[in-house]
Amino acid sequence: MFGDNFFKRVENKTNIDKNTILSLAKKIQNANMKDEKTLREVVQQISQMTGKEVTKEKEDKIVNAIMKDNVPQNIDKMF
Repeated sequence: MFGDNFFKRVENKTNIDKNTILSLAKKIQNANMKDEKTLREVVQQISQMTGKEVTKEKEDKIVNAIMKDNVPQNIDKMF
């Protein structure tokens, strides 16, 4: 689905390598994304990977949005 060029661009912007991205994608694919504990773990893992701090308030908003299916279906709307 995504070629090496895509992963190189992501790695250059985020300093997250292809294997880490694929590992996270696999975890998400196999996870119950309606489980609050799982969602919080994913948010925290992404926070650590990117070096961006996510406040408790922001984490709550992200988790609540996902659990209520209040996330744009088109990824372009997220940016």
